[in-house]
Amino acid sequence: MTEVVTGMDGSGTTAAGPAPVAPSAAEPSVARVSNWSEIRARFLANKLAVVGLLIVVILLLVAVFAPLIAPADPLHQDLMNTLKEPSGKHWLGTDALGRDQLSRIIYGSRIAMIVGLASILLACLIGVTLGAIAGYFGRIWDTLIMRVADVFFAFPLLVGAIVIILLMGRGVLPVVISLGIFSWATFARLLRSQILSVREMDYVHAAKALGASRRRIVLKHILPNSVTSVVVYAASSVGIAIVAEASLSFLGVGVSPEVAEWGNMIFAGKDFMGVKDYLWLYPSLAIVITALGFVFLGNGLRDALDPKLR
Repeated sequence: MTEVVTGMDGSGTTAAGPAPVAPSAAEPSVARVSNWSEIRARFLANKLAVVGLLIVVILLLVAVFAPLIAPADPLHQDLMNTLKEPSGKHWLGTDALGRDQLSRIIYGSRIAMIVGLASILLACLIGVTLGAIAGYFGRIWDTLIMRVADVFFAFPLLVGAIVIILLMGRGVLPVVISLGIFSWATFARLLRSQILSVREMDYVHAAKALGASRRRIVLKHILPNSVTSVVVYAASSVGIAIVAEASLSFLGVGVSPEVAEWGNMIFAGKDFMGVKDYLWLYPSLAIVITALGFVFLGNGLRDALDPKLR
């Protein structure tokens, strides 16, 4: 039904009905879950991933605050209290030189964290750089870098690390360099395979059409969309590097024997197997728990970041 509206001048206008009501500007918009929120939710839903994160965080705190946590000086020798069983005074007992085992394990976390994180960071820097060059530029660069990587794949990690340490000498820095040099090849090959698929995406071709430089395309478009698998593998590899570092010290080519380090402690306790098992058992458990923590963390990151699983 048409309604006639008469103005003050007597003219009339027609209207088909009441005017539509405009939407209120204050009306709340529909909430959207961001990508990071989804990743965080998936990560927190993984109980093993949360356990791994807690282990890693606790170990980092123990390493940083070792002087405040340790009950005694890890290098102090008390020859009147050698090979003491765990007790109220020495919770994890003492070694053959009367040094407190708990304090040495706490300080040993410092060496483990430094070597594990630094060596994998070095491997990532080398591997990501060479992998990006091989994957994006291809041709002779790809062939050359991948053949060099094959040479490093041919050497077992510990054997290659021992060679470099024998050339540089014992210490934390030679161990970090040796483990980093013989770990980069996997990162390079992993990133290369990701870049080979990402560089054919439409947004990369669009960036090329708009005249973006190669450097910008690699840094802004290709690498950010290719490093997810590298981050996941790096998290898991820290535990492997810590085990390798302890193995080198156990073999006598890692850090100095007097340093409070888990591999050194296992080596010192191997002569007392079956008699004083706590000497090698507790540092071994520290290595196992640390490695598992990083493995759980890496698996949790993989499940949370992999778009196929989402």
